[in-house]
Amino acid sequence: MTLAAMQTSAPEATRADRLFDEHQDQLFRRAGRIFAPLMVIQWVFGILIAVTFSPYGWAGKVKSIHVHVYAAVLLGAVISSAPLLLSLTRPTWVVTRHVVAIAQMLWSALLIHLTGGRIETHFHVFVSLAFLAFLYRDWRVLVPATLVVVSDHFVRGLLWPESVYGVVNPEWWRFLEHAFWVAFEDAVLVIACVASVREMRDVARHGAEVEGLAAAVGHELRNPLAAVRNATTYISKRLTRVNGGAPPADPRILQFVELADRELETCNKIITNLLDFSRHRPLSVGAWPLRELVDEASSILPPTSVMVVNDVPADLPAPLVDKDQFRQVLVNVIQNAVEATGQNPTSPGRIVISANGGGDGPWRIRVADDGPGVSREIADKIFEPLFTTKTKGTGLGLAIVARIVEAHQGSIRLDSTSGRGTSFVIELPRARAEDQEARPTRRDAKAELPSVSQAPGRT
Repeated sequence: MTLAAMQTSAPEATRADRLFDEHQDQLFRRAGRIFAPLMVIQWVFGILIAVTFSPYGWAGKVKSIHVHVYAAVLLGAVISSAPLLLSLTRPTWVVTRHVVAIAQMLWSALLIHLTGGRIETHFHVFVSLAFLAFLYRDWRVLVPATLVVVSDHFVRGLLWPESVYGVVNPEWWRFLEHAFWVAFEDAVLVIACVASVREMRDVARHGAEVEGLAAAVGHELRNPLAAVRNATTYISKRLTRVNGGAPPADPRILQFVELADRELETCNKIITNLLDFSRHRPLSVGAWPLRELVDEASSILPPTSVMVVNDVPADLPAPLVDKDQFRQVLVNVIQNAVEATGQNPTSPGRIVISANGGGDGPWRIRVADDGPGVSREIADKIFEPLFTTKTKGTGLGLAIVARIVEAHQGSIRLDSTSGRGTSFVIELPRARAEDQEARPTRRDAKAELPSVSQAPGRT
């Protein structure tokens, strides 16, 4: 292997770093969506514990509004407020991860206190450490978390041992025992985080190499295919002139010319997919009505007998999207549904595009067909580059869709059961108020009833 082959080119290395950063951002956003409600759930749970358990654990057998209820309500609100706000608004910030880590350990300390130092509640510490490492895959968040839990056990063990250990006079080594098990779990989690990040970098590097190969192949093939197309066009015209406008005596000649044109068009689509997959255009977002985008995407589809129904409400708030790129998303997804639905010989098939959300919540766009559905094995791989079940497919159409949706900070998933149809569900994040005010919404007056798109030849 040559040195050039062993080394990653500078553009590919830069692209690999960008892919890695994008994947990390997705992880951080997903973690934010999990930790934000978790903070609320822990707060409610802490209050319930304070109302139902703490009076028995701390004040004998008489149930009353104990001081621990006020501690759960007030301290719980203080602990949860900052990580809740940051997880919802700034999920990718480094500060957010560390604030969440500290809050989780403070919740462990509060819950241990509310339960009177029960040993079972100490498991909240270990579960929280595992959650932090698994969701963020950043071993650095374990540092402040460990410092908080160790400091809490040490200080409370000296000043109020019953609050943390459940006994008034615990053994002197109790603090060291708890610290040892926390350190042991930290060691395992750090190894797992480092290995996970290494795998993420390998995946990013492989993705960059695939994109670079796709771009090279696309550019290298476009020129010779253009030359072949010009040659077939010239031959077709010469045949017509030679015969005085009459078709050639051998009918197979025209059949082969038409076959060459069709296959050249197929090759051109493959090259276009390769170049689209390798091209990274920045987003130019604006507020575009989804119903309008669905109509435009449906009109681009080639003629088919499949019925495509636009059931997107005309008054749905417009999301902030790149019009051209998101229209490509809709075209690819609808075309994929058309091809899958058209496999049923007994029914022309029907595809319904619907949407809801907007305003204070995310947008959800659903493209549902009544086709044969797909198996779980195929559904798990359908967005991977170069994976396809079609004889002439490139496996890049849905990979391009996933990339564009992720660039919009959204997500796409496939809901399908073999033999019972398929639905693609695209979710776009809620737009911030300042973004909505900065970009005027384009909306054309359209009918409120669902529209049925049928290209020429559709029934």
